Amino acid sequence: MNVVRPFVGRIAGPAERTLLVIHGGPDWDHGYLLDPLREWAGERQVLLPDLRGCGRSPGGLPPEQYTPDAVVLDLLALLDSLPVEQVDLLGFSYGGLLAQRLALAAPERFRCLVVASSSVLPVPADAWDDWPERAALRAAEARVWAEGRWDGPALTRAAALAGAPANVWRAEALPRYREVLARVRFTAEWLGPFRAGLLPPARPDDAARRLAASGPPVRLLHGRQDMVFPAALAEEAARLIPGARVAILDEAGHMAHIDQPAAWLAALSQHLS
Repeated sequence: MNVVRPFVGRIAGPAERTLLVIHGGPDWDHGYLLDPLREWAGERQVLLPDLRGCGRSPGGLPPEQYTPDAVVLDLLALLDSLPVEQVDLLGFSYGGLLAQRLALAAPERFRCLVVASSSVLPVPADAWDDWPERAALRAAEARVWAEGRWDGPALTRAAALAGAPANVWRAEALPRYREVLARVRFTAEWLGPFRAGLLPPARPDDAARRLAASGPPVRLLHGRQDMVFPAALAEEAARLIPGARVAILDEAGHMAHIDQPAAWLAALSQHLS
């Protein structure tokens, strides 16, 4: 499989204090994660690559080349181009699943792994049974995916906007989040393989045991009101992985960095210290 050289957003800082950030979606770009990370300008170098087929990275690839393993190869090549041997790694949402795969592929390259608004453990079928309000909040995004009124990047954007009230918890944060979404470069390159059943699962098998055995130190960062990955799974993963640390932010949804930017950045800084 060919390696793709991704477009990389950069926040300037010392190379020896580099944080590699893997965005979620997929079919989003890294832009929704720039704030509050840009506050570290001059203190820490932050690299935010767009995954293959996302944002400003090369796309138009055959469907079978949109896979988690292909992304791992891209990111390993990116790491090989850096002047440092080790970096910190943060994966957000779907990017958190990819980050686990990357950390297991080359654990020696990472000082620590931060799994943010994601999950080391599979989400059980009954995870949301005690939260009936979640279904109502998630319904608008589900309708966008089901109706077929949009196609291509317009569909990805429409779904993100429809899902905004479910992805941030604080109503006062919603206008800001919509402004952030307006600047995201949405694509739909991963959507085709997903709908065709060609997209392999991103989460590594038996991830908690494997990370405990041979991965870098694990940190978990989550919003208490996350409606995509239950916060309880982050706490459970921290119990299963020796030495893991978890920070759960109250009054924060899936986009915890939008709901509670100062607290999120402070928790991340503590995780990396």
